[in-house]
Amino acid sequence: MRDMEQARFNMIEQQIRPCDVLDSRILELLHQVRREHFVPAAHRALAFMDMEIPLGYGTQMWFPKLEARVVQDLQIKRSDSVLEIGTGSGYLTALLATLAKHVTTVEIVPELSTSAQQNLRAYQYSNISFAVGDAAQGWGEASYDVIVLTDSTPVLPSVFQNKLNVGGRLFAIVGDAPVMQAKLITRLSDDVFSTVTIMETSSASLQNAEQPERFVF
Repeated sequence: MRDMEQARFNMIEQQIRPCDVLDSRILELLHQVRREHFVPAAHRALAFMDMEIPLGYGTQMWFPKLEARVVQDLQIKRSDSVLEIGTGSGYLTALLATLAKHVTTVEIVPELSTSAQQNLRAYQYSNISFAVGDAAQGWGEASYDVIVLTDSTPVLPSVFQNKLNVGGRLFAIVGDAPVMQAKLITRLSDDVFSTVTIMETSSASLQNAEQPERFVF
């Protein structure tokens, strides 16, 4: 246990703070929601490493510093409704649900949705709705205060921006490997959006993600 807590402390101090994550609320959250509980057993020793962790089915957990930076920059409020595209391990779901009013999380792989629910069971969240389906081109009729895409998309479908309430924030990794841009988009009014690039990164693509028109010789 002591070694685990030291590893968590090192992750926060050596990876996450240097990535400009300085909000004490977020740093405390990383102690509260224990990342090792969401890492597959075969990779648990890697829980606090500066790397992506494979979950199977072509997806992975984000780098710890990306998880923390995204949650900080989304500035989630207790009144916010959140849509998460890609449940994965359930770890980011837990971070979001601790801060928000309600999280709807959609996963295309049924086995991942099931394992995420098992991972989350010990935390007894009552504000998470799980769904299985393909949300690469949007999901449902509701609008949200926060939308997070946990895998990348070469092109960001406009449906996601249009699902934001005014004042809402959208996080997405956009582009093609090896270099993509992590973007934070805010809806300022019905037809005005601001876009900030948080960092350059790379991530596996959403299944059935929208593709740009490619020039063919």
